[in-house]
Amino acid sequence: MIDATHDPALQSWVDTANAEGCDFPIQNLPFGRYRVAHGAPWRIGVAIGDAVLDLGHTGLVAGADMRALLGLDPAARRALRLALSEGLRRGSARQAAWADALHPLAAVELGLPCEIGDYTDFYVGIHHATAVGKLFRPDNPLLPNYKWVPIGYHGRASTINASGHAFHRPQGQIKGADDAEPRLAPTQRLDYELELGLVVGRGNAQGRPIPIAEAEDHLFGMTLFNDWSARDFQAWEYQPLGPFLSKNFASTVSPWIVTMEALAPFRRAFERPAGDPRPLPYLDAEANRAQGAIDVGLEIWLQTAEMRRHGLPAQRIAQSNFADAAYWTPAQLVTHHSVNGCALHAGDLLGTGTLSGPRPEQAGSLLELSQGGKVPINLASGERRTFLADGDEVTLRGHCERAGARRIGFGACSARILPPHS
Repeated sequence: MIDATHDPALQSWVDTANAEGCDFPIQNLPFGRYRVAHGAPWRIGVAIGDAVLDLGHTGLVAGADMRALLGLDPAARRALRLALSEGLRRGSARQAAWADALHPLAAVELGLPCEIGDYTDFYVGIHHATAVGKLFRPDNPLLPNYKWVPIGYHGRASTINASGHAFHRPQGQIKGADDAEPRLAPTQRLDYELELGLVVGRGNAQGRPIPIAEAEDHLFGMTLFNDWSARDFQAWEYQPLGPFLSKNFASTVSPWIVTMEALAPFRRAFERPAGDPRPLPYLDAEANRAQGAIDVGLEIWLQTAEMRRHGLPAQRIAQSNFADAAYWTPAQLVTHHSVNGCALHAGDLLGTGTLSGPRPEQAGSLLELSQGGKVPINLASGERRTFLADGDEVTLRGHCERAGARRIGFGACSARILPPHS
C-alpha cells in the first residue's frame, strides 16, 4: 500500500536523512538491533540518515523484544511506520523529545537484526541455476522440477553472523577428480553468494498452510544475505542429500530489515517467460502476478588485503537485480514452505539463493564469474581471483530506485576471511 509515508517530498529533522543517495531517508525506516557498548543489552533501533533512533525511547513500543515487533499484524505495522514517519518529519512536535534517542551509527555496535530461530535457503535465481547447471550438465542445466517447485534446503542458523563479523576459512573433505580418496583440508574454492534474506513476521500454526493471498502478511521485511560456500566441499558432498559442510560454516546478514511497507513503491509485475509452465494453483494469485516482483538493485564489492595495504578502495565486481534474477516471488516461497504444514516462526530467515542477472558479468558468485575457476577475474590492484583468498573482504549492497519515489537502501553486508585455524 502506498501512503503518506512514501511521499518523496518528505524531509526529516535528521538532516543527514535528506542527503541525495542516503540509504536511510525517512521513506525507509528499517528496523534492527544495536547497543551502545559491547556486552550491553541489545535494543531495537530504526535507521534514519547516519543515526539510529532508539525505538523504546519513542514510547511507541514497550520493551526490546524484537520477535514481538516482528509478530505485529499488518495494520499494526503500518500504524507504527506512520507514527515513526510523523515523529521524524521536519517540524514534528516530537523532535525535542526524540532527539535524545538518536545515536550516531558510527558510535554503536550493530548486531543481527533479530534472533534467527531457523533458516531455509532457496534457489530462486534462475540465471544462477542455469549457469551452474551448465558447468556440470551442459546439455541439461535445469533439472525437470526447477520450474515447478521452489527448491530449498534447511540451513544452519547458529552460524549466521552479523555484518562485520570475520570468519576463518573452513576445512572439510575434498576429493579431486584424479584423487584416489578424499582428504581433510581447508577449502581452496571459497565463494560468496549474493542473496536477499526474507524475515518472517507472524508465524503459522503447525498443520495450517499459509495461502498465497496471505503470504506477505507473514513477512516483516528483507535484508542482504551472503551464504558463503566452499565449492570443493560441495562437489564431493552434495549428492544425494545436498549441501552440508560446504554451507553451514558461515553466512552473513546485514543489520537492517527493510520492511515490506517500505518496499511498496518498487513493485513490478511477476512474469514468467513465454512457454514456461504456469505455477500450480496454490502458488498462483492475481495479486502475485500483478506486483509480486520487487526491484532491488544489488552489488558485490571486493577489497583484498593488498588493496588495503596500498589504500585502494573496494572494487565493484558485479551487479544484478532481484526482480530480473528470481524465478519465484517472496509470497510463493512462504506459501510453498508451509503447504505441507510446516510451522514458520517470527524471526525465521528464508534465503533467496544466488541472484545472478541474465548476463555473464552479472553473476552473483565467483563460481560463475570465473567459469568454475577456469577464467580468473582481474582486479584494479593487478591481482587475479578465481576464488577468495585469506584477507579478502566482500561487501554486498542493495538499493531500490524508481522515478516518483525516494531511493532507499539496505546498508552494507560485509565480512572478511581469516586464515584457517591451525
